[in-house]
Amino acid sequence: MDPIFIYPVLFLAGIVAGLIDAIAGGGGLITLPVLLGVGLPPHMALGTNKFQACFGSFTTSYYYIKKGGVSLKSTLPGILFTLIGSAIGTWSVQQVNSNVLKDIIPFLMAAIIIYSFLTPKLGEVDRLPRIKPFIFYTAFGLLLGFYDGFFGPGVGSFWAISFVLMMGFNLTKATGYTKVMNFTSNIISFAIFIAGGFVMFAAGLAMAAGQILGSKIGAGLVIKRGTKFIRPIFITMVILTTLKLLYSRYF
Repeated sequence: MDPIFIYPVLFLAGIVAGLIDAIAGGGGLITLPVLLGVGLPPHMALGTNKFQACFGSFTTSYYYIKKGGVSLKSTLPGILFTLIGSAIGTWSVQQVNSNVLKDIIPFLMAAIIIYSFLTPKLGEVDRLPRIKPFIFYTAFGLLLGFYDGFFGPGVGSFWAISFVLMMGFNLTKATGYTKVMNFTSNIISFAIFIAGGFVMFAAGLAMAAGQILGSKIGAGLVIKRGTKFIRPIFITMVILTTLKLLYSRYF
């Protein structure tokens, strides 16, 4: 691709990805192929993707906190244990084969799709939590933080459904809290990639500028439109992520 077009393409891709990610997750389905498409080597594309994703998840998290959709104080245990889990996962992926997760995760995501269709009112209203917040954040922070550091795809969907099922959050609220956890684990992965020299900052900043704009628009739509707006987009992105994982693994 002609260099003169690369940065506008990255910026536009960032807007679309940020918008989708703020609403339902799955923006990486757009950003990573675009980064590879403009000629970045795979490891450089992965590192640059984490770099730009930090801007999107931070923007969305800040917007939710500012609008009162997320209590930052209540998420502190989750932030701590997600950091720990993500660090362990990022280290572990360098030591062991991740093929087992590649086989299992698409089917876990398919279970989310089936459950969402079988429970059409899932996440419409707040419900009583099933476990204490500290226990939830400890267990799921370590588990999903580890998963994001070790493998990653679909982690936002797993966080959202966990908040809905275990903490009783409606889907709008769950989306806000998910972004805080996403940002937390993104930071660790980004730090690992930058230490290895796998970040192209010029490309990442072009995409990050679009991410910031798209994330702000998307977060505003979520708060304004609510669960009925999120649900079909959430299910669609889970389906697309599942198909992408299955295709990458078996074809």
